[in-house]
Amino acid sequence: MGNTSSMLTQYDIEEVQQHCKNAFTQQEIVSLYQRFCQLDRNNCGFIPSDEFLSIPEFAVNPLSQSLLRMLDGLNFKEFVAFLSAFSPRATLHHKIEFIFKVYDTDCNGKVTFHDMLRALRDLSGPFMSEQQREDVLTQVLEEAGYAKDSSLVLSDFMKWQGLLSSPANVLNQQ
Repeated sequence: MGNTSSMLTQYDIEEVQQHCKNAFTQQEIVSLYQRFCQLDRNNCGFIPSDEFLSIPEFAVNPLSQSLLRMLDGLNFKEFVAFLSAFSPRATLHHKIEFIFKVYDTDCNGKVTFHDMLRALRDLSGPFMSEQQREDVLTQVLEEAGYAKDSSLVLSDFMKWQGLLSSPANVLNQQ
């Protein structure tokens, strides 16, 4: 599986499927392997982050720089695990963990005001001033019960999982 010129065995496919918690079917894993091989232009068994920028949809994503940090040097198994957060079969918990990792830019297990501000800056581009971003983010944090100097951990992100997973809860909050 490390050498992209080799073919996937049934064992490899099942191992990758188990590693990504069944977010992809076996056929989808084979398709992902073919795409991985296309991106692994050097045939070295991993994809350097600059190869992802050759994908037009990725290059224009406002969060591409944050995602590149997570993507650099992935082997096939890690590549599939990364993509599993985008699968319709991924759990809400898995998706929230992924979002947390995108925001945790320094990989210290905490999301600070500045981490969130950086993501908001990436998403809003020139359409908001820095002061507007800070004001909006401060207000959102305060409404959620956090101060501007709070550091959020994964469990803070997970608190919203119950609310997000139940349409009745969302309607009751309105």
